[in-house]
Amino acid sequence: MNCILGKKIGMLQLFDLNGNLYPATVIHCEPNKVIKVKTKAKDGWDAVQVAFDTCEEKKLNRCQKGIFKKINCEKSYKYIHEFSGISGYTVGQEITIDQCFKPGEFVDVQGKTKGHGFTGAIKRWNFKIGPLSHGAGYPHRYQGSIAFGRGGSQAQRVKKGQKMSGHYGCEKVTIQNLLVLAIDKNNNTITIKGSVPGPINQILKIKNSVKNKKPIIVPNLITKIVSPTPPIDNKKEVIQNKTNDNQNQQQKEKVAAKSEGK
Repeated sequence: MNCILGKKIGMLQLFDLNGNLYPATVIHCEPNKVIKVKTKAKDGWDAVQVAFDTCEEKKLNRCQKGIFKKINCEKSYKYIHEFSGISGYTVGQEITIDQCFKPGEFVDVQGKTKGHGFTGAIKRWNFKIGPLSHGAGYPHRYQGSIAFGRGGSQAQRVKKGQKMSGHYGCEKVTIQNLLVLAIDKNNNTITIKGSVPGPINQILKIKNSVKNKKPIIVPNLITKIVSPTPPIDNKKEVIQNKTNDNQNQQQKEKVAAKSEGK
């Protein structure tokens, strides 16, 4: 099984030659550095610890600095994660996106969803709202009765797991069977069909699909190349040339007016 850490960039739309639309998510997978290898004989299970997202050394604490100093790593990384059930790697090796996956394969993506804070039951559990007419006011957004504590035959409490208002989002979610549309080796990006959990810049765990392991043929996709905007220096030069032309025209008009007056 292949696994890699990545950072969500955003979503876009891709089209094939038949005009079919493919909603896609682009994930930047910087090469992961292997910092520790665990074996079944020594540690009891096979696992690989990888480091991701290079950063400045001053942004790490003393414990994190000691990890990279122990293996004589020149770079510093912000995130460290352990992948269990993986073997065949050595300390110091880099895991790249083109080594792990190919277009047409299916992957499972795991990450934390967007946090919504403390929300009501209508938004959190998709409950039906109350009547909007007859002067109901705001109570149409209330949850309503939970059918507990109405008599001696029922418990005078709220049962465990009752769907009510509370903290919503910011939980670990895995989206399965996502198709890999394209892999950019130069930019270390992977394009996946569909959406993945979390906001932009969310750290994601990508691994081979558990349920769907048979690859398929990906259709030829059409991408639009957008030309970059001109640099600011060129814009300044254009503005300066326009102002100089205006000044020269005004001077010519003044000279012509004086000659006519004479």
